[in-house]
Formats: sequence, C-alpha cells, structure tokens
Amino acid sequence: MIVAIDGPAGSGKSTVARLLSQALALTYVDTGAMYRAVALACLRAGVPLTDQAQVVDVAQRARIHFGGESPNQRVLLDGEDVTEAIRDPDVTRLSSPVSAVSGVRRALVAHQRALAASGGVVMEGRDIGTVVLPEADLKVFLTASIGERARRRRLDLAEKGIEIGAEEVAAQIEERDQRDSTRADSPLRPAADAIIIDTDRLTVADVVARIVDLAERAR
Repeated sequence: MIVAIDGPAGSGKSTVARLLSQALALTYVDTGAMYRAVALACLRAGVPLTDQAQVVDVAQRARIHFGGESPNQRVLLDGEDVTEAIRDPDVTRLSSPVSAVSGVRRALVAHQRALAASGGVVMEGRDIGTVVLPEADLKVFLTASIGERARRRRLDLAEKGIEIGAEEVAAQIEERDQRDSTRADSPLRPAADAIIIDTDRLTVADVVARIVDLAERAR
C-alpha cells in the first residue's frame, strides 16, 4: 500500500507518518529529510544557492539513503549519518530555497518514486499526492493554524536547547508557507482527492487513528 501525507511546515507530518508506518507495517520515507540533506551538502561545500547549476549538481551526486526502521530510522548522506545535522537551524533555513530548484526536485522525485516502487510506503512531504505519487492508494493533507504550528516548532527547538520567540517562529513559518505555496515547480497544495485533516485540536494519536481507519478502508 502507498500512503501520501502532505502538509505545511509544523502540521505534524513527520510524527504522524512515522507512527502510521509502524501501525501499517510500511516503510517510512521523509522526503523533507532528503531536501535537507542536499541543503547540508551545499552548505558544507560552500555552494551558493544563487548558482542553481551547482546546487542541482550536488543533488544529482548526493547519495541519500534511509537506514533502520521507524522510529529509529537514520538519514545517510554519502554513507554518513546526518540525522541530527540536517535539523540544524542553518540547514532548515536553506532547505526551502533548495527545494524550490526544479533540477533538485527532478533528481529527488525520481529517487522517491524508486523508493515507493520497491515496496509499500508512507511517504510525507509537500507534493507527494500531487506530483511524486499521484496514484497513491490514500492521500492525506494535514493542516493546522500558524499559531499551533509555531507552538509545536518552539517545543521541538526547546528540546534541542534552542530558544526562539513565538513571533519569530510564526514569521518564519509564514515565510515558508508563502515560498512553498507560490513556487513555480510543485507548489504546496492538497491533491484534488486528498482527505484534509485539521490537526489543531487533535492529538497525534487521534490523527494516526483516523488515518489508519482510512487506510483500512482503502485497502
């Protein structure tokens, strides 16, 4: 079975998709981590994002793999475990501009489709149901208010010892939403046949249970 989970930053995609993959015994694929890995590679190589040809070359050369099983899955870049490194604020800042480069998207979408072709997956991102896996058995679009998403983001950062103001986080999320939804290539939007779930007043367990039920009906 192939399940596509899409949604904006902070909507709970990663947490929900990770738990959902365990519940359904499917492979978890975090496509956002792949773009983060490319951003990290560019940062380390000193490649300016203004030079799109070099950015695309980095994406094409990068060997990105997932090791282990959810919830302890690791992200490998050229054989190195970069699971923590790709969550660095500097990498987060670069990941959205990197993901807007058409050549980067083409390279990673091909990789993502290959991962799905090798077996059942729960794949999450921002264009899975619309572009990467339009024939997915189940498409879900998670959403939440900016205030709630900012609260979640601050909690995530606080766990890593990073303190940042609520207004600054909200502004970053709004900027990310604007960039993701207006980019020319594969903009953020729900697929026409996606089921939209507002997660504002739902626990993670509630959301996972709801999607498990939808998946059982779609089998």
